[in-house]
Amino acid sequence: MSTPQLVVHRDKELMAQAAAARLITKIVDAQASTGSANVVLTGGRNGNGVLAALAAAPARDAIDWGRLDLWWGDERFLPEGDPERNITQAEEALLDAVPLDPKRVHAMPASDGPYGTDVEAAADAYAEELARAAGPANHGAVPTFDVLMLGVGPDTHVASLFPEHPGVRETERTVIGVHGSPKPPPTRISLTLPAIRSAREVWLLAAGEDKANAVAMALSGAGEIQAPAAGAQGRARTLWLLDTAAASQLPRSLYPPASA
Repeated sequence: MSTPQLVVHRDKELMAQAAAARLITKIVDAQASTGSANVVLTGGRNGNGVLAALAAAPARDAIDWGRLDLWWGDERFLPEGDPERNITQAEEALLDAVPLDPKRVHAMPASDGPYGTDVEAAADAYAEELARAAGPANHGAVPTFDVLMLGVGPDTHVASLFPEHPGVRETERTVIGVHGSPKPPPTRISLTLPAIRSAREVWLLAAGEDKANAVAMALSGAGEIQAPAAGAQGRARTLWLLDTAAASQLPRSLYPPASA
């Protein structure tokens, strides 16, 4: 696994714009290299901020949107179209404005979908969809994600993997149903750490003073059971994209002054 790298921006708006620019470059490079790209999106204010910044970026047209596969790191197990679902928010921020191939937008199942309220069956179905997309060269039962983005919660959770919860201890399955989430709604679907760590690059997004303690804890050597963000690492690169408020409890020796 890769050693974490930090980039600290002045504020959350600049962080979102810079992350969007990075993402455009990564997608274009992947498409030029292999013909397509696989990206895992995250919800929350920072994830949606990146998508909104991408929507506003003139360079977004450099992406061949028809050759992009989009996946999700987690989802709230709510009815389709619910405003709290990550895909609903992503559609409003970006997806409805670009010419994606609907077959390549891999939404996690909704609670009124074919699996009804059986979140375990819904999670298994998403794991099967990932496995079908994985090729012989991929690492495990998921496609090789070019970029997997994760928002970092104030409690250090990533996706829907919460400190000390059973999901963060999963070592074999790629997708799980989450019950009793400490953050509403209580029922969710989430990628596991093994699936997350199959990505080439993992980007962790955090902005705001309420994330400062979580960032410091995850980067101070805490274990992944107590701080799930500490276990989110990419095979080639692990990139923490922060604003100065989220980085405020870190020693400046961890990141160069120029990155501020």
